[in-house]
Amino acid sequence: MIQLNPNLEVFHIFGNGVTGIDGQGSTPIFGGLQRWNIRPSEMSINTLNPIRAIVDGMKLTPNPGKPMIALSIGDPTVFGNLPTDEKVTQALKDAIDSHKYNGYAPSVGYQKSRDVVANFYTCPEAPLEAEDVLLTSGCSQAIDLAITVLCNPGDNILIPCPGFSLYKTLAVSLGIQVKLYNLLPEKSWEIDLQHMESLIDDRTTCLIINNPSNPCGSVYSKEHLKNVLSVASKNCIPILADEIYGDMVFPGCKYQSMASLSSDVPILACGGLAKRWLVPGWRMGWILIHDRNQIFGKEIRQGLVKLSQRILGACTIVQGAIESILNDTPQEFYYRTISFLKSNSEICFSELSTVPGLTPVLPAGAMYLMVGIEMEHFPEFQNDVQFTERLVTEQSVFCLPAMAFEYPNYFRIVVTVPEEMMVEACARIREFCQRHYRSCSQDSNELDQ
Repeated sequence: MIQLNPNLEVFHIFGNGVTGIDGQGSTPIFGGLQRWNIRPSEMSINTLNPIRAIVDGMKLTPNPGKPMIALSIGDPTVFGNLPTDEKVTQALKDAIDSHKYNGYAPSVGYQKSRDVVANFYTCPEAPLEAEDVLLTSGCSQAIDLAITVLCNPGDNILIPCPGFSLYKTLAVSLGIQVKLYNLLPEKSWEIDLQHMESLIDDRTTCLIINNPSNPCGSVYSKEHLKNVLSVASKNCIPILADEIYGDMVFPGCKYQSMASLSSDVPILACGGLAKRWLVPGWRMGWILIHDRNQIFGKEIRQGLVKLSQRILGACTIVQGAIESILNDTPQEFYYRTISFLKSNSEICFSELSTVPGLTPVLPAGAMYLMVGIEMEHFPEFQNDVQFTERLVTEQSVFCLPAMAFEYPNYFRIVVTVPEEMMVEACARIREFCQRHYRSCSQDSNELDQ
């Protein structure tokens, strides 16, 4: 009896020999020919970053006569105009010089570092202790762990549209269905609660709320967040709260964490140092477990611990510095950052509000501003991708088409660039739109002729 390698695909049999294709290229069979046939995993095939898929397919050839202005990159450090505070860098230097943090840490983070994060974010409405904190390699890993612990293949999660593309990238690669709930630009990107609730079924295992928002720059009111919690409570759906931009709100607005308003809905709140402290490359994030009425119980906590053990996450040196980073960073640093982002947002909104064919939506926080394109007035372009592609070609200004967030006919602007670059970019966008804008009467006249 001949027993074949289970990965073998027999493609020819003759005489007393077998020639085949071995999926792993392992063992020759009866002296026959062996051929390599290594296949990528289903998970790798199903993994797709929508931003990369769209941007990589665009023909981006800047105008050689104009220096490039990239308003597309969500990294506040790119232009060097927003350095972190000296206290933050000194904390890291001290941690390095101590020689205490060169080894492996527990997979969930050092106990002392977890205690520091818990103390920083605890409040009477949402108390935290060290065991409620997992330290991760940036907020992205926190989101990954949270989705993975709550969902199985075939389940579905609800995510905002427009929303951060990583949610879908992670979910789809795990065989989890994604359902998009609408945000309403005419209401400063509030959630369409009726639409969101209509998407819930018996396989819905997680509701993702991003506040303040990427890509919208919106900040939800206390009342609106309570309404979201009511929907989650009614349908017994836990919430993954992406709060990486927490407290990055402009004067006149108030940031409210989701957990501080929840009486019964369990919440996994994801955050990190990246944006508020302007150090995205340091890869320090966390999950805050707010387990109302012990609904998560031991199983979800143990699941998070087990998942954290697959790959050790948060940088140990940053863990060693985190006490000083959280407790010693001066309030003036936060104020300067927010003041700059607010000023740039207002410049951008003011300038583009008077551009024919564009409809910017005023942000209230984070680092972004969304701009609507009245495509009927730009007949040369079929969609926002073509619009932004040509904007690069003619004006050397790159804005991210909102197709990357599954929200066509908008583009996103990052407001972290130096002020003079923002002013120049808006002037170029105005010139571009004035060149390509067509009124409805113009279109009719051209057709009549």
